[in-house]
Amino acid sequence: MHRSLMVKRIIYAVAVIMALYACKIENDIPYPIVKGNIEAFEVEGQCAPSEGGDANAVINTTDRTVTLYVDDTVDLTQLRVTRFTVSSEATILLKDSSLEVSNFPNKGFEQPANDTDTRLDFTSPITFILQTYQDYAWKVSVTQLIERSIDVVGQVSSVIDTENRVAIIYVSPEQSLDNIQVNTLNLGGKSGTVTPDPTTIHDFTQPQKFYVSHGWEETSHEWTVYVYQKEENASGATAFPMTSKAMLSGNIQSGKTPVLEYKEESATTWTTLSESAVTVNGTKYTAVISGLKGGTSYQYRVSIDGVVGEEQSFTTAPATPLTNGTLEDWNSEKKANGTLWNPWAAGGTAFWDTGNAGSTTIGDSNTTPTSETCNGSGKAALLASKSVVLKGLAAGNLFTGDFELDGTHGILTLGRDFSAFPSALRIHCKYTTSPITKVDETLPEMAALQGKNDICHVYIALTSEKMQIKTRQKDEFDPKASPVIAYGEFESDVNVSGNEQNGYKQVDIPLEYYRNETPKYIIIVCSSSKYGNLFTGGVSSQLWLDEMELIYE
Repeated sequence: MHRSLMVKRIIYAVAVIMALYACKIENDIPYPIVKGNIEAFEVEGQCAPSEGGDANAVINTTDRTVTLYVDDTVDLTQLRVTRFTVSSEATILLKDSSLEVSNFPNKGFEQPANDTDTRLDFTSPITFILQTYQDYAWKVSVTQLIERSIDVVGQVSSVIDTENRVAIIYVSPEQSLDNIQVNTLNLGGKSGTVTPDPTTIHDFTQPQKFYVSHGWEETSHEWTVYVYQKEENASGATAFPMTSKAMLSGNIQSGKTPVLEYKEESATTWTTLSESAVTVNGTKYTAVISGLKGGTSYQYRVSIDGVVGEEQSFTTAPATPLTNGTLEDWNSEKKANGTLWNPWAAGGTAFWDTGNAGSTTIGDSNTTPTSETCNGSGKAALLASKSVVLKGLAAGNLFTGDFELDGTHGILTLGRDFSAFPSALRIHCKYTTSPITKVDETLPEMAALQGKNDICHVYIALTSEKMQIKTRQKDEFDPKASPVIAYGEFESDVNVSGNEQNGYKQVDIPLEYYRNETPKYIIIVCSSSKYGNLFTGGVSSQLWLDEMELIYE
């Protein structure tokens, strides 16, 4: 009996120890994800990368990069940061200790305090670490733009070699090299000084030396200027064909005006481009030929002083239609918690996708076909925001690309093959908004939306790369990211309705092209809640979409 009692006591003690061990409090709760983002970044002398462009810094939250430009009035080695705003909980650290700035602010600022020094050497990109619960490395790159220009009487073209500090000027054969009239020899930009005064130098039978300096420099830099005669009165033009227009550019003798003509390859009559479509800047010109047909070969030529240049040709990109833009094709399959709807025909190839594969793990599809169409026949898409367990909200969505599950999160790989140049995306839609009741409270900017109207969002982008959005990382699409060639968007925080059948409204979303580059992918994303990827929105918001098409004009 005594032995039995002892055994029982031992067993009890072991059980108590094991229970205590099992109940040991462990810090296994993960740190909240609070992104460290740069929201604004400004420096002295900040400017746009091109005339008429946007001077604001390009902030890419996906790659965590900031790109900006400055003019030639500032010293890049001692460039003062005038504004640096970051996420409210982030601390700023300089990664490179060699910068030797002991009192650079460690918090974001709208303007620097008097007891801080925000001057940094931006001759190379600088990496900042934004600390929240995690570390986020951001690279800030600053490019200094020095707008150099040359204008000489009789000039045909010029070459400016900044690396070797050499300028070569070509003039017409009729122009004597010992009597050159220099109107402009701007080798230092708008704030640079050139000595001696170029307008007083006329003899260029031999190379001439000039000295260029800026106010912040202690020394000047020697430049060598050469002038040569060149037989070139009429110059050909380089063409960048799009779908409904072509961009032309070329060189021209100073003081001359080009006349551009074009025609379809099979036509016999030439059309003269209007003067308003041609821009001459010194010895360079650009022109835009509009109203062209997609997938068509054209010829063009340039005349100067009645001398007709050689005939050249280009072929426009085809007017590629939007795959399943009518939203007629759907298939479905049963899941444990509902029906998974897919926006492509059974056995067909997916062009569009949705987040329904995630929604149906805990409920029904958020994006479904509907017979409530803009023309009374066929199908349309209904995107509905709904309350869900764990995440709070799941928005109805439709996009060109692929969706895959990442645990309870999603990964959207955006982009389908595409190489045309539409001018706009046309949609037929209606929208019912609702108050935002579900927010991601780890993000202050989302919490501030509580109670406001939800926002529907449709955007289109033409890109050089596919792009990803990972909801686990709280990613958002950046329309200024480097792969984006063109972008346009539509959003509304009020109900949208029109006079079409079932209350639909036609909406055209124009595309803004950032540069001349042929795209490789098309991205279209539609959501009943703009911030659905951040699980923020109104649980009753609904967006209907029908008859989507690309416009070429």
